[in-house]
This record gives sequence, C-alpha cells and structure tokens, in this order.
Amino acid sequence: MKRFAAVTLAALMLLTVFASAASAADAVEIRGPVFNGSNIQSIVGDGITIGADQFAAFYYDINDNVTTETLSINNVTGNNGNVIGEGGLVYTTTVQKVAYEYDKPAAGWDNYSVIGFFAEKYIPLKPAKADKLAKLILDSNDKYTVRTGEKLDLGDGYAIEAKQVDVDGKKVWLEFSKDGELVDDEIIEVGTGDAKSNTWNVELDDIEGEDDVVVLKLHVNQVFQGAVDSIAQIEGLWLIDYANAMTIKSDDEFDELNKVSINGPTLTIRNDDTFTLTRDSTNKIAEGMSFKVADTGSDVLRFYLAKEITEPGTYEIRGQVVSGTGDFTWDATNFAGFYYDIDDDISTESLSVSDIEGNVIPVGGLVYTTQTKQVSYKYDKPAAGWDKYSVIGFFAEQYIPLKSAKADKLAKLILDSNDKYTVRTGEKLDLGDGYAIEAKQVDVDGKKVWLEFSKDGELVDDEIIEVGTGDAKSNTWNVELDDIEGEDDVVVLKLHVNQVFQGAVDSIAQIEGLWLIDYANAMTIKSDDEFDELNKVSINGPTLTIRNDDTFTLSRDSTEKIAEGMSFKIADTPATELRYYPFVEKIVGEGDGPIEKPTPDENKTVEVNKTVEENKTVEENKTVETPGENSVEEPTTPAEKPDKTPGFGVVLGLVGLLAVVYLVRRNN
Repeated sequence: MKRFAAVTLAALMLLTVFASAASAADAVEIRGPVFNGSNIQSIVGDGITIGADQFAAFYYDINDNVTTETLSINNVTGNNGNVIGEGGLVYTTTVQKVAYEYDKPAAGWDNYSVIGFFAEKYIPLKPAKADKLAKLILDSNDKYTVRTGEKLDLGDGYAIEAKQVDVDGKKVWLEFSKDGELVDDEIIEVGTGDAKSNTWNVELDDIEGEDDVVVLKLHVNQVFQGAVDSIAQIEGLWLIDYANAMTIKSDDEFDELNKVSINGPTLTIRNDDTFTLTRDSTNKIAEGMSFKVADTGSDVLRFYLAKEITEPGTYEIRGQVVSGTGDFTWDATNFAGFYYDIDDDISTESLSVSDIEGNVIPVGGLVYTTQTKQVSYKYDKPAAGWDKYSVIGFFAEQYIPLKSAKADKLAKLILDSNDKYTVRTGEKLDLGDGYAIEAKQVDVDGKKVWLEFSKDGELVDDEIIEVGTGDAKSNTWNVELDDIEGEDDVVVLKLHVNQVFQGAVDSIAQIEGLWLIDYANAMTIKSDDEFDELNKVSINGPTLTIRNDDTFTLSRDSTEKIAEGMSFKIADTPATELRYYPFVEKIVGEGDGPIEKPTPDENKTVEVNKTVEENKTVEENKTVETPGENSVEEPTTPAEKPDKTPGFGVVLGLVGLLAVVYLVRRNN
C-alpha cells in the first residue's frame, strides 16, 4: 500500500509539473452591468432584467436590431442578504427572425429564425420551436468560384463539391458532404428567369426527430468557362451544424438553472434552489455564464453578470447600442471592453460623441478620456507595504503609469497575484514575458533568501531578503529602476517572501505576493501623437484626452476604426436612420475561429489537382444517397484550459519524485 501511495503521489506531482509548464490558454470575460447595494433586496427592488443592450455576450443582430435573451432577478420571498431565493433567477430566450446576409427575398432569401442560448447563437430546427437547436456555421453573401472536381470547405467537416458543370446548358451538379460522406446532391439550372431556381435548399429528415429541416441554402449565381475548365459561381451560403443538433427537455438541468419551461418559441429556465452570491468569487449560473462578486464587507454587495470564453477565436466585445444622432457617452458601465476593477469599483475610461449631423461626427465631437486611479493589490497587506497602486485603462487595455499621477508614460501589468509559490535553491520562477525570479541561495537558519530578478536571461537586480524580523515590510523586495522612459525610481517588481524552510532534500523559499509590470516595453504618449482617427492629444497630469481633428463618418453597413483596436460598427439602415455601437476585439488562443469559413474570391481561389475532361455533360439520371441513421455525431467536449499560474519546470517534478522514493524506502 505504501508503494502504491508513493507511485500515485509521484505521478500526480509529475502531472502537476507538466500542467504548469504548458502555455496557458487565454480567456476573454464579457461583462454585464454592475449592481451595487447593501444586499440583494436593495439591488433587486421590484425586479431587474438584463438584456443584450446591457450584456454584450447575449446575441444581438445590429442590422435587424434583434435580441432574444434576458436574465432577470425577480423579487421573491427567498431573497435575503446575498441569497437569491428559489425561482428568483430567470433566464428567458425567444425565437426571432433576422435577414440572411444574402438578402434576396425574390430568390427565396428573406429571413430565418434565430435564438440566443446562453450567449451563443443557435438556429431552431423548426421556425417556431425553441426546444431543438443547432449552431449556425455560415451565413454569407460573399462570392465563391468552384471548378469541376473541386471541393469548397464550409467548415466543421461540411463541404460542397462541383461534380460537373454544363456551361452550354447553364447547369451545375453539386454534392453536399459531411466528413467526406455524401449527404445530398442536386443539379441546379441558372438563367431560367425563375429567381428561386438558382437556390438549392437541402432538407433532411430525422434531425432530432424533426423532418424537412433546411440545413443548407446555396445560391448559384452563374456558370461560365474558365481558362482551362468550367466554373460555377456561388453567391449566397447558409449552413447549420445539424450533425450536432440538440434537444432541450423539460427535465434538463443547466448547472444552477434547473427548472425548464418550453412554450413554443420561448424557452424559460429558473433556479429550483437558492442561489448564493458568495463574495470574492465567481458563482456559476449555467453554460459559461456566472455572477462575479466583489470582495467586500458583509454590508456591501457588488456583482456583475459575466460570460467567460475559452474557445480559440476572435471575439467582439461591444458597448451599448445607440440609435439616432443624439449625444452619448460610453464608460465601463455600458461598454464591457473598458477597464474595470470590481473589488475597488474603479473604472478610468470614457468615449463620447456629440453634435452628429446626419451620420457625420464633427471635428472634436469624438472624445476619448482616461485617467489614473488607485486600486488594491491582490496581496492586500497594507502593513507590509502592499496597499494600493495606480492603474489606467488605455483603449480597453490595463496599464500602469510609471509615475502614479502622470498619464503619459505607461507599461502593461503582467502579474498581480496573492498566490503562494515555492522556489528551491537554483530554481527559476517564470513570471511571463521573459521575466523570472531565481533563488540563488536559501539560509534556513538565518531565515534569509538570496533572489535574482532577470529579463530574457539577463540579470536585472538581486537582493537578500530576511524574514521573521518582526518588521512586516522587511519581507518585501521592491525592485526600482532608473531611466524607464526617462523616469527614475520606477517600481517594476514587488515580491513578498512569506517564509523559508527545509524541504525533503533542499531549502525552500515561499513567495506570497507578486506584482510585475512590463517595463521593457513601456511607452510615452506625446502631445503630437496620432491614434488613427483620434489625433489631438491633451495630457493634464493624471488625465489623458484624445479628440478627432477631422470629421468622422459613420458609414452605414460598415466597421469604422476609431483607434488602437477600437471601432464603431454601423447598421445597414436607410439614410433616415442611424444605429451603431463601439467595440473592441479580443483574441483567445491563436485567434482561429471556432469554425473555419470558406475563403471568398476576393482573397484567393483554391486550386486543386484534377484532370479536365473535354465536353463533359451533366448526368441527369443518378442515385442520391441520403444520410444514414448514424450520421449525426455526438458533440465533443472541449479540452480543459490549463492553469495560468507560473510553472516551476520539470526539475521540480523529478526532485519531488526522488523525494517520494526516498521517504518510502526509509519508512520500509
């Protein structure tokens, strides 16, 4: 049994090492409105409802101005303190109609049903039923050319292949496949005068028990003779992931929301038990949605709704939608992209528009402002010198001013942690971005540790830190550097050593409290700098203001860049209407979207190796295979995200393994 325990422990230690050594995947948190009060009763009042206008993760179509989802906290008898009573938390979503990107009603491309489901876009298998859903893969009005024998990859294993093209007869024979298996095929004739004849609607049966489900819509614009072969041009593509469709049942449970009600196009899910808003924690609601609750005293309750996204891709975080030409201001309360610290209830940024005429913002009418503020360290120990530090949001990114009351010289924050880390003699603790701490020597008897701080392997500074002196501040090492963007005495690293002790085979220092800025990539903002469309800079101590020095046109049906990754998205509306919102894009992982979309003609055309047959005609008589009963695939579970804490390397794992073996042999 001892040997088994030793082997098990050793395996777990090695797994821990390799998990920590791996690169941590990024995540994006989309924030809803912040609620602040003494308790849940004072916050809720007669009831509050959060919609897509307040919570950017909820589905929203700007062109049709369509939303489907809400989350409500109702006034129920069980609400008390930081507890939401049974049935007080209600999620509701309702099927709505939106236009196809290929908006051609005469050709059968009018609108389709859509529904948001826990901040994800889905398509109901039947237009007025909210219980059977599939994800939308593609809704495109781009043009694609497909040659004979060529496959057009639609993403997620779906593809279209042009089997044959009859230019003289203006026909094309297309095959639709999933994971290389034939699903359906069709001969499409163009130029008949009937606008709808150019569209192929693939309808399948027995998709989650439903028949005649449209899973693919495809419009062939024309067929023509290329330089060496015949070509079909597709304009209009719409596809759902029917193979991974799902059915929601009345007895389903979604984490803390577990009372399901389905009424035609409307799906409602409530909590069947009390829900506690535990302070200083993230409280899961359902399907990646949570309430994030501030670290406050029992007389204050502050929280917001959040959606964490870990799937690789590029995601849009939008601000509140504005309709019309009136003046408007966005800050952290209505633009989730802006910096916000929930524990200290601190935000720094705002963006305002004023005096719009038609769809044109005049000179000076677009103003971005940010200022330095003070927030608490995660290692919140004022007696040990860990009280507060200055922070500033800069175009929706968190920065640290090199001097607390000056907004012109900034560096990104790399680490602010109250986690505990153990470092052995000769071991390096990777802090990220090339920064590291190494324990050169540990003196257990003298309660001292000699630490070195390095950047890209080059020594920056070192210090002998003595613990157990009775002076709380003596355990903290503040690394101050000179000539950082012209500033001296800049604190770039704060590190608190909790204790030193003797391990099984060597001496160890325990660090609790780490704070680090990327001083090597600090920047200075000058009055003559230009940030895309914001190009008139004003710096007044802790406040930075940037205006447009030229007119700014909100062109309809477009994305107009503001500055530094921030843009306006403007709806496709008539000239008498104006609807738009600001947004920033955040990248998770490598930035590859969850589904790869086919590349339209303007970027590239994929060449394939093929033999061109002369005078090939379309075969009119053919057998069409239909998908079998087992063609629907089960959805896969995404891999768990690795921890974001710094790793100690493989050496730690080997040392730990040897220590375990040594102890077992000694016990035996």
